[in-house]
Amino acid sequence: MSRAVAEGQVPVYDVVGVGFGPSNLALAIALTEHNASGADTVTAHFLECQSGFGWHRGMLIDTATMQVSFLKDLVTMRNPASGFSFLSYLHARGRLVDFINHKNLFPLRVEFHDYFEWAAAKVDDLVSYGTEVLSVKPVLDGEQVAYFDVVARSGGDTVELRARNLVLGTGLRPNLPAGVTASERVWHNSGLLHRVEALRGTDPRRFVVVGAGQSAAEVAALLHDEFPRAEVCAVFSRYGYSPADDSSFANRIFDPEAVDRFYASSEPVKQRLMRYHGATNYSAVDLELIDELYRRVYREKVLGVERLRLFNVSRPAEVTDHGTHVRAVVESLDTAERTELDADAVVYATGYRPADPTPLLGELAAACLRDGDGRLRVERDYRITTGVTLRGGLYLQGGTEHTHGITSSLLSNTAVRVGEILASIVDRKAAAAGRSDYAVSATR
Repeated sequence: MSRAVAEGQVPVYDVVGVGFGPSNLALAIALTEHNASGADTVTAHFLECQSGFGWHRGMLIDTATMQVSFLKDLVTMRNPASGFSFLSYLHARGRLVDFINHKNLFPLRVEFHDYFEWAAAKVDDLVSYGTEVLSVKPVLDGEQVAYFDVVARSGGDTVELRARNLVLGTGLRPNLPAGVTASERVWHNSGLLHRVEALRGTDPRRFVVVGAGQSAAEVAALLHDEFPRAEVCAVFSRYGYSPADDSSFANRIFDPEAVDRFYASSEPVKQRLMRYHGATNYSAVDLELIDELYRRVYREKVLGVERLRLFNVSRPAEVTDHGTHVRAVVESLDTAERTELDADAVVYATGYRPADPTPLLGELAAACLRDGDGRLRVERDYRITTGVTLRGGLYLQGGTEHTHGITSSLLSNTAVRVGEILASIVDRKAAAAGRSDYAVSATR
């Protein structure tokens, strides 16, 4: 990637995006459509450390379906006429009629990932893959931060881009409980398929799966299928897997208007809403999968060979990797009875946590204001609230659940969110149009 320079001046992007998952991909599409509309051009470039587009590849189980309607794709909620929609993808792949005949709102997860890759290829000129962002440095003009210099590593080279605005889409990080250390036999479900492939031909005897959500149930089902001689022990503190609340009224928590209402609410109301509607997304399992797992448990009881064992109202009290095996001590929460399980692997399906983007910001991190609980303060347009004067903005894609609600890191509101971020950038650019700083896009 090279940088264009005119008249000895440093080129300035209107937007530099850090990370290129679904959220920043959706923003790249919104920018592309904005520029094609004849409006004032917004220059942009995105930096992604992966060698190509990838989204939860370790959980792309070929039988797993999306838990969100295909209409909540990268664009439709923002622009139903977009050529980047899932329906446009189906048409391009020659499967539109087949999908319609399928009468299903929820595509296969592998199919939706292919849709993402298809869309990403159409905006490939806006992203540099294999590029790791190392730091961000403020560029001062008097007392104001005029630009952000983004320092990144691409192969053996260091590259630097200058931006008016940063959009931080640093994604989610696998969450392991306190005290748990990942190893070759203790791992997070995010790497499931890669781990399963490595285990083929080793004849494992037992797995322990920790967690009560959709991923935990999918992991248990997959291991039960893939290793017919192995015992799969599911450990969770609930009495049973709980169904996801995907009823029509409850799903209003994902509506774009719900973001406005959540943002304007008091902290007690926000916490109450999250408690009320957590079952729409957290520690919740599709009812069809719950029924399938129950059928397996019952069938095995009838046959007298119980390979799928559920340790409910329980927790893993101790997990010790002995190299040749892992010993998990499972403790019943009501009786305190302990069961020792020697397993080939312990899989934690214990969710994700937002990545904290502030370490990348260097000295700017100290200017990012936080609330009484240490969380970043965020404006309605997803800009971080700062204690210094910035001409541009530091925008977040994710990590805003405490301010904007449950859709912070979900696909449900992605198309609308990127439209709001783009509108904020365009409006702020128009307000500063009188300045003479130079802007040109870079070339790869």
